[in-house]
Amino acid sequence: MSVIAQLTRTLDVARRRAAAIVLLIALPLVAGIAALAWRLAGVPFAASIALVGAVIVAWLASRRRARFDRAWLTRRLDADRADMDDSAALVFARPEALGALQRLQQSRLQARLAATPWIPAPAPLPKRAIAVAWVSGALLAAAALWWPPTTSHADAQTQATSRAAATRGTPVLQSQSLRINAPAYTGQAVRTQTELDAQAPVGATLRWTLRFAPQPQGVALRLHDDSEIVFVRDGENWVATLRLDQSWLYRIAVDGDTDHILARAQPWRLDAVPDRPPEVRVRTPEETLSTYTRGQRAWSLVFEASDDHGVAPDAQLRITVTRGSGEAITFEDRTMPLRGRGDPRAMTFATTLDPVALGLEESGDLVAQLEVRDTRAPEPQRARSASLILRWPPPTPVDADGLEGLARDVLPAYFRSQRQIIIDAEALIAEQPRIARSAFEGRSDALGVDQRILRLRYGQFLGEESEGGPRPPPTDDAQAPPPPPRKPLPIDDFGQTDTPPVDTHDDDDHAHDDAPAAQGAAAHADHDHDHAPQDAMTFGRADDVLATFGHTHDLPEAATLLDPKTREILRGALQAMWQSELHLRQAAPREALPHANRALELIKQVQEADRIYLARVGSSLPPVDPTRRLGGDRDGIAPRAAPAPDVDTDAAPANAWRALAWHDAPDLDALIGWAQAHPRQVDDPLALLAAVDALRRDAACADCRQALRGQLWRVLQRPLPAPARRAAPDAMGARYLDALQEDAP
Repeated sequence: MSVIAQLTRTLDVARRRAAAIVLLIALPLVAGIAALAWRLAGVPFAASIALVGAVIVAWLASRRRARFDRAWLTRRLDADRADMDDSAALVFARPEALGALQRLQQSRLQARLAATPWIPAPAPLPKRAIAVAWVSGALLAAAALWWPPTTSHADAQTQATSRAAATRGTPVLQSQSLRINAPAYTGQAVRTQTELDAQAPVGATLRWTLRFAPQPQGVALRLHDDSEIVFVRDGENWVATLRLDQSWLYRIAVDGDTDHILARAQPWRLDAVPDRPPEVRVRTPEETLSTYTRGQRAWSLVFEASDDHGVAPDAQLRITVTRGSGEAITFEDRTMPLRGRGDPRAMTFATTLDPVALGLEESGDLVAQLEVRDTRAPEPQRARSASLILRWPPPTPVDADGLEGLARDVLPAYFRSQRQIIIDAEALIAEQPRIARSAFEGRSDALGVDQRILRLRYGQFLGEESEGGPRPPPTDDAQAPPPPPRKPLPIDDFGQTDTPPVDTHDDDDHAHDDAPAAQGAAAHADHDHDHAPQDAMTFGRADDVLATFGHTHDLPEAATLLDPKTREILRGALQAMWQSELHLRQAAPREALPHANRALELIKQVQEADRIYLARVGSSLPPVDPTRRLGGDRDGIAPRAAPAPDVDTDAAPANAWRALAWHDAPDLDALIGWAQAHPRQVDDPLALLAAVDALRRDAACADCRQALRGQLWRVLQRPLPAPARRAAPDAMGARYLDALQEDAP
C-alpha cells in the first residue's frame, strides 16, 4: 500500500469516529423527545419530530466530519513525528508542481513513512456526554410510557359512556367506518374513513358500517330534520346507505337513544360539495372586437375551458354572420364542432376561421362564441365564452385625407381641449431650438387651427354663426358661381367652410380687440358670416330679404342655457381664444400662451357656473289665498305618515335573536324551518343548525346561547334608518299653538 493510500485510510477512520460520537450523543435525545411527543400529541406529530431531529443530527454529523481534512492530517502528522521536518504537506503535493529541493524532500518524507508507518492515537470518546445523553433519553421514554393519555372532552365522555354501558350490559360501539363512493364523472377513487364527519361531491353514495357488542335491537341514522335512515344488520355489522344530495347534520340512534350510547356534543356533519359550472376564457384574440383587414383569410381563435372535475372534449362554436345595415340587417347562424386538447380540467380549444368563406361582407360582422359542457352526469352543465366580433371597417369618406379623414372615421365630434393646446404649445416652445423653422411654423399653425375649432365650438353657446365672408346680391352681370365648397369639418354644426373670407366687417355685438391692418383678416375670421343668396325669394318681402342677406347673432336654443353673467365670462374666453389663435397662426406660441391660459381660466369659471333652464310652457300654479295665511286653519290637511321600511314576513331569525338576548325561550322549530327554506342567506347553514341542536339538547347552556346569537347576527337584516320624530314643543311653543287654537273660527 502506498504512503498516500495509507494516510487517506487513516483520515477516513478519524472522520467515521467523529460522526459516530455525534450520533451517540444526539440520537438518544431525539428518540426520547419523539416518544414524549407521541404520548402527548399522537403519532403524526411524533413522526414529524423524529424526522426533523434526524435531519438536524445528520447535519451536525456532517459538519463534525468535515473538520477532519488533509490540513488536519498534515498538522497532526507534523505534531506527532519530528522526522517530518514540519514538511508533511509535501507528501500530498504533485511532483511536477515542486522544485528540485522540494521533490528531494518529498522523496525523503515518503521513504521515512514507508519505513515507519504512522498510526495516530484515536481521539478519546466523550464518555460523560454520551452517558448523560443516554440517561436523558431513557428518562424521556419512561415519562412517555407512564404519562396518562390525553383525550378530548367529547372522547372522554364517549369512553365513560362506553364503560358504563359495558358495565350495565348495553351495546358498545366496537368499530366504525364510512365508505364514500363519489360519482363516476368526478374521477375520485372510492375511499374509506373511520371519521363519521365527511365531505363529498353532490350525488355521492355514503355507506356506514358499525359494529356493536352486545348487539342492539335497532340502529338508525337520525338527520337534522328528524327523518331517519334505518341500519340493516349484516352479520355482526350494521349497514346504512345514503345518497348525498344536500348537506346534513346527523346523529346515530341506538335502540332509539342518541344521548347515552353514542352521545356527542356536536352532531356529525355531511357537507355536500356542489359541482361548479365550467369557466371559459378567451386567450386569442386579446380584444373582443377586431377589425377586418382587406384580404384577410384567417382569424385565429383560442379558448381555455376549466372545470373542477373535467371538461367534455367536444364543444360547439356558434358563428353568426350579419349582413346589411340599419333596419335591413340579416343574420345567418351556424355551429362548428371543436375538439379540445390538454388536461381535462383545463382544456384548450383552438381553430382558425376564414371570414371570406363564412360570408363576411362589407358593413357586416362575424361573431364567434364557444359553448362547452362539463362531464357531470346525467345532466351536464354548460357555459359560454364572451362573444368575439370581427367587424368590417366602415367606409372611408371620399374627400378624407390625412388627419381630417382619421378624425372623421374615429372621433367625428371630438376636438382638442384648451388644456391640451396649452401643453402642446409649451412643448413646441421647448423644442424650438432643436427643430427647423419650417417645421416649427407648421406645428404652430396646426395648433392655431385646433384653437380655431375649439373657439367655434364654444362660440355656439353665444349664438355665433359659422365663418365665411359676405357675398353681394346677385346681378345680371354676375360671374359664374364658384365651385361648391368642400364638405364641412367634423365639428361643423352651422355649415362652416374652408374657403377664405372675402371681406370682413365689424359688429358691435362682438367685442374684438383692435389688430394691425396686416392681421385684420385673421383677427376677424370668427366674425365673418355667410350671406349667400337663397335659391328662392319673394321680391320686396322683408322677411326673405333679411333671411337672405341678413343675419342674427343669437340662437334661441343657446340663449336659454346661460345667465348673462356667465355669457359675459364665456365671451371673454372667446376673446382670449381669438388672441391665442392669432399668435399661433403667426408662429408666435410664446405670445399666445398668456391668452390661452386666460381662456382656460375663464372656461373653468363657466363650467362651475350655475345653469339656468327656462321652461318652454308656462306653469300654472294655484292662486294663493291671503286670508288663510297664518290663520291656523287645518281643514283639509291630513297627516302624512312616513313610509315604513319593508318588513320581512318571515322574522324567525330576528325573533330568536331577541329571545336569546332577553333570556327567553326562542322558537327553535321556526328557526330550523327558516334555515332550511333560505339556505343561501346563511354562510354555513350546518353551523347554524348545529348551534340550534346544541341549545335544544341543553337549554341552560349559556355558551350555546351565545354561539347561536353569533350565528344569527350574520343573517339579521339591518333596519333602515327611521326619520327622527319632531321634538316636543317648549312652553313658548305651546302658548303659540294655544293662541292659534283660540283665534281659529
